[in-house]
Amino acid sequence: MKKWISLVSIILVLMSCSNHDQNVHFDHIELVAPGAVGGGADLTARTMQHVLQQEVMDVPVSVVNKTQSQGEEAWRYVQQLEGGNVISGNSSLLITNHLLGQSQLTYKNFTPLAILATEWEVIVVPASSSIMTMKSLMDALKENHHPLKIGLSPRLGNDDHLSFVQAAQKAKVETSRLAFYVYGSSHGVLDALQENEVQVAPMSLSEAKDAYERGDVRILGVSAPRRLAEFNDVPTWKEEGIDVVFSHWRGLMGPPNMTQEEIDYWNQAIYKMVNTKAWKQLLKENDFYPFYKNSSGASVFLERQSKLYEELMSGK
Repeated sequence: MKKWISLVSIILVLMSCSNHDQNVHFDHIELVAPGAVGGGADLTARTMQHVLQQEVMDVPVSVVNKTQSQGEEAWRYVQQLEGGNVISGNSSLLITNHLLGQSQLTYKNFTPLAILATEWEVIVVPASSSIMTMKSLMDALKENHHPLKIGLSPRLGNDDHLSFVQAAQKAKVETSRLAFYVYGSSHGVLDALQENEVQVAPMSLSEAKDAYERGDVRILGVSAPRRLAEFNDVPTWKEEGIDVVFSHWRGLMGPPNMTQEEIDYWNQAIYKMVNTKAWKQLLKENDFYPFYKNSSGASVFLERQSKLYEELMSGK
């Protein structure tokens, strides 16, 4: 009898949890992209819009672009709202803007809803470079008499910069001596590599892909946990002796003080979305990789990322 009562209790709890989202009814959904049309944040939002409207929801889904202040305009807009029908994309900029003193906002000012996908970081050198491996690169960086010039874009404190710093720290390189040169775009960095203005560059795989396939650059390693099927000849940083996995992630968050029912609504909707064939195909077409975490997983992830970035930017 006790076993039967326990089983009934469990079923009732599960039914209660599954019905939370049924109490939430939105007339429309607004996805806020913290960046210009055509950029990474916009691409993520419009990919979501397409899949949510086609396969998950029966309400209109619109995308609004907020382009000012490295995401700050978008995030302040969402922070001031109530209710869960307007949500925003986020990325590591939410963390680094705060650490650089450019924003007072942190992930704690919002309701984390999901981590959606990631790009992976790579380190590239010109195809003609004598540097053939991550080990030879790190050995060269340890030398004082011929410092290598490192190109990146579009600013210090981004994932390209911090992923390289973390890799160098793991290799026992004195990171305060690293010579970084900042360019306006990844195209500018790739041009600088060809002109020998810089000798090495960290960037996302999607930014290096075309140059790599043309044979202009050599990819020394990728920051993924395992080799990527479409780049199976490229070793991971861990294979090269650098114990680092570094994700260039994209996430979602809503206004502060969202109800549990609203959070449950988005947990269910986003879970359905990331498991559709359409979402998986769009990720592949745009050089993103699956990296899904629900609301509670996103909260833990953002806390850990914040601590990691603070350590990297403080030189600890």
